[in-house]
Amino acid sequence: MQTELSRKLGVEHAVFGFTPFPAVAAAISRAGGFGVLGAVRYTAPDDLKRDLDWLDAHAGGRPYGLDVVMPAKKVEGVTEADVEAMIPQEHRRFVRDTLARYGVPELAEGEASGWRITGWMEQVARTQLDVAFGYPIKLLANALGSPPADVVARAHDRGVQVAALAGSARHARKHREAGIDIVVAQGYEAGGHTGEIATMVLTPEIVDAVDPLPVLAAGGIGSGQQVAAALTLGAQGVWLGSLWLTTTEADLHSTALTRKLLAAGSGDTVRSRALTGKPARQLRTEWTDAWDDPAGPGTLPMPLQGLLVADAVSRIQKYEVEPLLGTPVGQIVGRMSSERSVQAVFDDLTRGFEVAVDRINRIAGRSGT
Repeated sequence: MQTELSRKLGVEHAVFGFTPFPAVAAAISRAGGFGVLGAVRYTAPDDLKRDLDWLDAHAGGRPYGLDVVMPAKKVEGVTEADVEAMIPQEHRRFVRDTLARYGVPELAEGEASGWRITGWMEQVARTQLDVAFGYPIKLLANALGSPPADVVARAHDRGVQVAALAGSARHARKHREAGIDIVVAQGYEAGGHTGEIATMVLTPEIVDAVDPLPVLAAGGIGSGQQVAAALTLGAQGVWLGSLWLTTTEADLHSTALTRKLLAAGSGDTVRSRALTGKPARQLRTEWTDAWDDPAGPGTLPMPLQGLLVADAVSRIQKYEVEPLLGTPVGQIVGRMSSERSVQAVFDDLTRGFEVAVDRINRIAGRSGT
């Protein structure tokens, strides 16, 4: 599963794996793919440094990258406390009442929320970059548009490729104009923040829009046959995120959540603003239903919604309140029916890819490879 881009980056397979878990990122790189560690949960620089130390020591000398979330435009002088003060009391009451209805216990006195979105505030993301550029990362990806121009320049000065996610050809063209090296065409099926165009339609549109920049296809991809399809559409690789959540190296800290993921079908996700204020695909739960109910107060814009629900999400996760328990995940969850190692996932991907290539060769009247 090699392409011009994978050869340029020195990886065996053109499979880019996004994950919040260092152990998964390292295993992806060791398996011949390109592991990309998500940085959004690291609000303390020392925590990110600790995990990058571990990743660098366990990636087997293979390349890896970092994914951050930062806006292209900077808002000066706004602190987390300023944003918190903008949250209406009506919404705070709605959170309290919903948690009380399901009997969700309080966090222990003095216990901080384990789930914060302050990593999406620019000043936090910049501290993450100060740490990351001290490591031999080969790729910097941004999930919220193009990074600021000075960040792109800083990465390029260090020989680091810059990638950005796009949900439309218009977004992709903006990335090209901003000097981005790789565009990730993220389809409607993907987990997390997504647009409304399906991967099968979006990928060739973006390939044409940014040619000759390399494009990675994302969203609804979880088999080698789908990898082959993405390359046939003009992509130079795939960007996979959800697929790693049920690997044995993943550390969800919740057997209940793993059980829900393994049992879910492809129709058990929903694009909801409940988690962050922007449409994000996630498991459908009674929590998402409550926020999407017209009788409720409705969600707040980013980043207010994420700050509003941070403690609630931590409580739901800690106490594994199953009716409310969810996570960002794509429609590919329907294929995630068993726990497997990262290497086993790659074995299945390569076998499926070979099957697809042989099938196309037969259709084209050529002998199999």
